[in-house]
Amino acid sequence: MGKIEGVRIQNFGPLRDIVMGKTLSNQKNAALNNVTVIIGPSGNGKSTLADAFGFLADCLELGVEAACDAKNRGGLMQIRSQGIAEPVKFELYYRESSKTRPITYELEIDEDPMGRPYVKQERLRQRVEKRGWPLSFLFLQNGKGYAYEGKEGGADDSGRSVNGEKVEVELTDIRKLGIVTLGAMKQYERIERFLNFLKSWYLCYFSPDAARTLQTAAPQPYLNRTGSNINNVAQYMYRENKKEFMKVLKDIQTKLPGIEKIEPVKFENGQMMLKFWEQGFQNAFYSPKMSDGTLKLFAYYLLLHESNPRQLVFIEEPENGLYHQYLKWLADEMIKSVGTGFSKQLFVTTHSPFFVNALSPENVWVLTKGEDGFSTVRRASEYEFVKELSEEGVPLGDMWYSKYFG
Repeated sequence: MGKIEGVRIQNFGPLRDIVMGKTLSNQKNAALNNVTVIIGPSGNGKSTLADAFGFLADCLELGVEAACDAKNRGGLMQIRSQGIAEPVKFELYYRESSKTRPITYELEIDEDPMGRPYVKQERLRQRVEKRGWPLSFLFLQNGKGYAYEGKEGGADDSGRSVNGEKVEVELTDIRKLGIVTLGAMKQYERIERFLNFLKSWYLCYFSPDAARTLQTAAPQPYLNRTGSNINNVAQYMYRENKKEFMKVLKDIQTKLPGIEKIEPVKFENGQMMLKFWEQGFQNAFYSPKMSDGTLKLFAYYLLLHESNPRQLVFIEEPENGLYHQYLKWLADEMIKSVGTGFSKQLFVTTHSPFFVNALSPENVWVLTKGEDGFSTVRRASEYEFVKELSEEGVPLGDMWYSKYFG
């Protein structure tokens, strides 16, 4: 369990320095909600913001050098904000539950004299008491530093140890994140839990064409990034809990326009495929023959019905390929799915006022570009009269479409 209450990104493309929600350096800000939707004109940084989350996920899996080159990023020189020589920086303000003290994760990525990306600095901090400055329980500079074992303890900014067991650390590879190496060791409990949180992130790049691809018979618990394993996930859900899976399908079919019934069909080789009964047709269609919109909606609803959900899901422009009237229903389902606890958090970028109409001003952030070419971000509720008009019943998306804000 856990969620991000705030994020700060510096020197990442047009995101020269943006803060969303509450961070260690911005304690007066309100925390992010379980649903965070980012809007704004094309070219203002929405895709870059999504890629910043994807970049962090790739750093975990691939290391920072490979992450800089992955997904056509073009290396650190192309990632770093134009005209800036400082490191790329991230700050995540994270809380495991309402009863736990927040944790701050700070990461700096720079180039060595030969132009190779490396981890310049990495730090995890947490308060020992309810008040006071948080103590570092992981601090590495150029791969050297210390970490604290167990659940408590840390060092202040001067390096003075306060409780806990301090262990000197030196990594063999400064292009790998320290949390990946140390989080694999049971004695570093807090690092392990934070690492597991980051590993649970899901960046969705759903493609209907990929979803039509027939995979081998291999049950898989989670959708991959493109949704090409949608039938494998159905196979897994059917195997693990057939009764619950049929209940999920029944629930989803009520939300797909024109679909009367969805049934799983299991073949002799163990493979499974979904069969859709569409209104007006006598015979059913297998999933590869369904429309892009139906497949996309089904994938989103399946994602929202995970029995063991990923803790952070980032979806880019869910409106692509969907009829506009479906978007409010989808937004409502997303809000219902994440709830108010710490089990799931959802980030969405969108251009659709119909999707935004289902949201409150506290859930929506507006990205705009200044004359210097760098992006700024602002909560919709901070615009004059927006919160008041929303409380009077004026839909937020209609206000945005009418250029009342943003």
